[in-house]
Amino acid sequence: MDLTLSDEQQLLVENVRELMQRESWEAYFAECDKNHQYPQRWVKALCDLGFDLIMLPEEHGGLNLGLVTLTAVYEELGRWGAPTYVLYQLPCFDTILREGTPEQVDKVLAYVGTGQQIWNSACTEPGAGSDVGSLQTTYTRRDGKIYLNGHKTFITSSMHVPYLVIMARNADQPDQFTEFFVDMSLPGITKEPLDKLGLRMDSCSDIYLTDVELEEKDVFGTEGNGFRRGIADFDFERFLVAACDYGTALCAFEDAARYANQRVQFGKPIGRFQLNQLKFAEMAIRIDSMRNMLFETAWHYDTDGMTSASAAMCKYHCAKASFAVVDDAMQVMGGVAVAGDHRIQRIWRDLRVDRISGGTDEMMILTLAKGVLRQYQS
Repeated sequence: MDLTLSDEQQLLVENVRELMQRESWEAYFAECDKNHQYPQRWVKALCDLGFDLIMLPEEHGGLNLGLVTLTAVYEELGRWGAPTYVLYQLPCFDTILREGTPEQVDKVLAYVGTGQQIWNSACTEPGAGSDVGSLQTTYTRRDGKIYLNGHKTFITSSMHVPYLVIMARNADQPDQFTEFFVDMSLPGITKEPLDKLGLRMDSCSDIYLTDVELEEKDVFGTEGNGFRRGIADFDFERFLVAACDYGTALCAFEDAARYANQRVQFGKPIGRFQLNQLKFAEMAIRIDSMRNMLFETAWHYDTDGMTSASAAMCKYHCAKASFAVVDDAMQVMGGVAVAGDHRIQRIWRDLRVDRISGGTDEMMILTLAKGVLRQYQS
């Protein structure tokens, strides 16, 4: 397994590094976080470098550089404190290209290069979180049209994306789940924003659907395949969450290391005290394990495929390990971390949310355990 970056891959990473060095982005990120504002200017600058082309096939104008490349970019962005969680939808063209109609594909690809938010999926409901099969949103055919009714909640990016892929249950055949490509400007859609602990640069809201009128062309994928499609594509999302968590933990670790070498107490830098050295040893182990796990999984994705178990392993381990790293980093930095305006506060809040969003720790354990045990079935 050779993870050496090619010249093309390395150039992209270096371009990203130069972008982050070009200005002090942290003040902009802090403002966006405070105001619950999507960092459009920064994302557009990334897209100008080709970020949203990394996973896009060449026949659609993309670079098709693979997940190892994307992981390397996430790592570089993360160590600069960038909110990579707002980028989740930009590498996710595979789902649209595979499941979408030509018209739906054209609508999504029209946003390539703009840095704007494009689409997301809406599955979670007040009574259906990890238990997707309990969702109550329904679709009904009537007079040649399709009508959606229901209530979705905790839907990421939903205040600003022009399209949502919404999963619903057939009102006449309750065991049939279908997804729809929904224009969010349609009548009957109400959005109510939710205030989040972290990940505040990406919106989250309740979505109310009242007789939202659709047509047959708005079906996403195959009717009745919504549940299986949604479950399968969770894997890629979970990997991206893990990659984001690793990158931002790396940022906190490096910030704390610099601080520990500069902060003097009792006549010497605090990094020379053994209790702090224990923290840095454990943080370094977690950083290294996350990096190795992510790049190995990305390599498999690019060569022979990523399993649900490996994606769950990445998310479960990185969500917990990154939070432990940041918590130790905050302890090292003391008052600067908790009473000032240091970015580690934002990172700490963001990482805590990721142990729930994209699949809870508990669901990752179940998925991972099933995948591991299946290998040893006779």
